[in-house]
This record gives sequence, structure tokens and C-alpha cells, in this order.
Amino acid sequence: MRGAALDLDAVTIKFGDFTAVDSVDVSVRAGEFICLLGPSGCGKSTLISAIAGFEKPANGRIHLEGQEIRGASLDVGMVFQSSEALFDWLTIRQNIEYGPKMRGVAKKERQALADEFLSLVGLAHCADQLPRQLSGGMRQRAQIARVLANEPRVVLMDEPFGALDAQTRQVMQQELDRIWRTSGCTVIFVTHDIDEAIVLADRILVMTAGPEATIKSSYDVDIPRPRDEAGDEAIALHRKLREDIGAEVRKALQGQGLTQEGS
Repeated sequence: MRGAALDLDAVTIKFGDFTAVDSVDVSVRAGEFICLLGPSGCGKSTLISAIAGFEKPANGRIHLEGQEIRGASLDVGMVFQSSEALFDWLTIRQNIEYGPKMRGVAKKERQALADEFLSLVGLAHCADQLPRQLSGGMRQRAQIARVLANEPRVVLMDEPFGALDAQTRQVMQQELDRIWRTSGCTVIFVTHDIDEAIVLADRILVMTAGPEATIKSSYDVDIPRPRDEAGDEAIALHRKLREDIGAEVRKALQGQGLTQEGS
């Protein structure tokens, strides 16, 4: 895998008369790890769906290495919040091999890829089971492995670790960091977890409360890897992010008719 640069120019996404995302301008360097933070419902998932080619912007353009994104592409992989994206009639191994098979990768090579990523996500012992036979967290790990095995240039991740227990989540964060640094792929990662963003990101983008959400602020994470969220620099950054996002959460609640005291 090798990363690709992304450019979002005045991207606006509408659903009928409702403007979910308004005039987003972002440039992502090839190989950069971006985390998107913001209040619930601010359009984080909508924005990465547009990058994946699943949503068409009402205005603006999204370019991958200078080429406009007009639909789904093998260069962009998506890890969804839900593990329902897995094919329930295929085994876990077959799910992971599916992308390489569609790309024409030889059987022996795609079997080796499946072995690598099954081991990575701790599912080697479940290779021949069907998704419905696994827990929710295990199915999500299988989905992550399936996307990574396809070796996309850009990986979009929509809260992929939300269904995992705390210990597994920490391990997966460490493994994702290793995979990203080894492969050089570009990652855009949606999360509600400030600590997770600090541990993983090169840069954290905070979105405003919706509707008509946009990018409010950007934070470079200049902390040596591997990172400790309990370190002084991480704690200071966590405080800034909490205050920044908290202000948007209060705006969202007030927009729903709730006073600050009532929130």
C-alpha cells in the first residue's frame, strides 16, 4: 500500500433541503493519518461517505491525487461502524480474500494475505466460521482485516473500534498504528474518543455542530510515537480538544431548545 493525497474543495452535502455539511476545505497529505472529531450528528460519517464515493456533493469537489472522485474506487477502502458489511454466507477467511480475489490476485497470494490479517486481528482460530457465529466485536475485527487486505491507498474508518472491549480496542489501536506506518496508506478515522484521536492521529480536525457543519479547527499532534495518553503533552491537548468540542456540544443542545443549565 502507498498513500494518496486528498483535496476537499468547498464540499457541501445536502439531503433535499437539509444541508448536512457546508463548504468543507481540507487538504490531506499522502500517508497522513487524520482523525475527525465533533459532536454527534455533525456530519463526520456523511463527509467520509462522500470521500468513499457513496454520497455526491451538492457543491464542491473531492480529488484523489488530482482525479475527481465520482464513485466507489478500489483505491479507497471503507470500514463501517456496523459489521453488517460482511458477507454472511462467506466464512471469515473468504470475506478477507474477497477483495484480492476480485482484483485477480492469485489464490496462493490471497491465502497468505488472509493468514496475515487473520493473525493481526486475532481471528486465526475463527477463519472457517461464518460471521453470524462470531460476537459483534469479532465481526468488526474481521471487517477491518477485509478492508486492509485489499491494500487501498486511502482507508476510511467510521468508529471501527467502538464495538470492542477496552483492552482489545487498545491493542487494535497499536496494531493500526503499526500497519499505517508500515504501509504508508492515508487514513481518515472518525471517532468520538479524544484519547483515541491523540494516540493515532498526525492531525485532528474538529467539526462544528450540525446542521451546516464544517471544519472548526485543526490540531497537529506533535507527540512522539508510540504515544501515552497519560503523558503531559497528551493531557494538555486533550484539555484543548475537550473545550473545543464542548463548545460545539453546547451549541447543538441550545439549538435543540435546551439551555446550558438544562444540558
